[in-house]
Amino acid sequence: MFKVFPYDDSKKQLWNDFVAASRNATFILNRDYMDYHRARVIDASLIIVDDNGNIAALFAASAHNGEIRAHGALTYGGLILPYSSPASSVIDIFGIIIDYYRDNGFSGLIYKSIPHIYHKYPCDEDIYALFRNGASVCECNLSAAVCLRHPLKFNQNSRRNLSKAINANLTVKQSDDFVAYWQLLSSMLKSRHNTAPVHSIDEISYLHNRFPDSIKLYVAEQSGNMLAGVVLYITDKVAHCQYIASSPRGFEVGALALIFSHLIDDLSHNTDIEYFDFGTSNENHGLTLNEGLIQQKYGFGGRGVAYPSYKIDL
Repeated sequence: MFKVFPYDDSKKQLWNDFVAASRNATFILNRDYMDYHRARVIDASLIIVDDNGNIAALFAASAHNGEIRAHGALTYGGLILPYSSPASSVIDIFGIIIDYYRDNGFSGLIYKSIPHIYHKYPCDEDIYALFRNGASVCECNLSAAVCLRHPLKFNQNSRRNLSKAINANLTVKQSDDFVAYWQLLSSMLKSRHNTAPVHSIDEISYLHNRFPDSIKLYVAEQSGNMLAGVVLYITDKVAHCQYIASSPRGFEVGALALIFSHLIDDLSHNTDIEYFDFGTSNENHGLTLNEGLIQQKYGFGGRGVAYPSYKIDL
C-alpha cells in the first residue's frame, strides 16, 4: 500500500504543509528550521505515499557514517503522522522505512521520539511500532515540565528568590536584543561549564527572524540592565526553555524566578499551551542526572518528562 521516496528540495512546500497539519510535529521539523543544519549533517529524510499518491507520513532523519538518526541534529525527529492514520498502517509504514534504510546499506537506526507533551493529539503509534521491530532504549534524558492547567506552587527557595526580585524592582519583558543576551549566555556558559551555546548568534538570529512567533526571548532587567533571560521555543502545546541564563547579579536577586513566575502565569491564563518545559538535566547520554539542576526546576513546579531514544539494528 505504501511507497518510500527520499526527500528533496522540490518537495519542501509539501513537507511543510504536512508538518503543519500533522498531530505530532512541531516547527523544528519545518524545513526552514531543519535545513539550516545542512552544514552539520546529511539529510536522509523520507516521504511515504499511499497507493493513491497521497503523502501518508514523513520521516525526519539524518545519516551518520552508515547509521540513520532520527534526527541527529534535532532534539527529536522520526515519524510525522496525520490525524487519520490507523495503527496498523503505522506499523506497515515503519516496516517499509526500516527495509528502505537496510536496503540502502545502513546498519542501524537511532530514533529520538517526540515527547508526548508536544503532540497535538495522542500519537504514540511509533513507540508501538518500535517495540514490534525489536527496538531497545539506548538513551533516556529527563526533563521537568509544569502542567499549565494545574501548576504546582513554587517551593520555599523559589518563593524566596521571587521575593528578592520583586523587592529589587526587577521587571520582565519580551526582548529582541538577542545580541546582548547571547553575550550574557556565552559568558555564563564559559565561566560555569567551559562551553558555548549550541547556536551561534547568527544562527539564533536567523531562526528567530524565520519563526518570530515560535522563538521568543524574555529578559529580566534592573534599571534597564539585562540580568537574566530565557529563550522559549513555543509550539502548539509546549513552551520549551531552549536557553536559560543569568548574570551573577541576576542570581543574587532571583531574576530567573521572576521570569519563570511571569511566564507560567501569563501562559496559563492567556494561551492554550499546556506545558512549560524547562528542558533536560542530563549528561553522558542520560546516564548522569544533574540532581541540583533538576531540583531547581522542580522548585518552580516542574515534574519529570522522559525524552527517550531507541535503537534498531538493521
